[in-house]
Amino acid sequence: MPVKNILVVDDSPTERFFTVDLLTKAGYLVTTAESGEEGIAKAKSTKPDLILMDVVMPGLNGYQATRKIRSDARFAPLPIVAMTAHATMEERQRCLEAGMDD
Repeated sequence: MPVKNILVVDDSPTERFFTVDLLTKAGYLVTTAESGEEGIAKAKSTKPDLILMDVVMPGLNGYQATRKIRSDARFAPLPIVAMTAHATMEERQRCLEAGMDD
């Protein structure tokens, strides 16, 4: 299935702006969420083809939000990709263990 609708979950307005700008210029429909809680709600309401999930956010972080999204069987095949400045092998493993695809 081709990716058309992308949900960007990130608490940083700057990161959201640049990510949305890049993706919309590439022809994608982009929805944003500013928190893990909002990301879960938007995943349910917009049914994205892909989620780009920030890892470090106040409140519900990216790991917790991913686990909640994955607990809904409808979202089992949905790709969730971590966006983080903490790009270590240990961090990648934590993301995978939380249910992210990469």
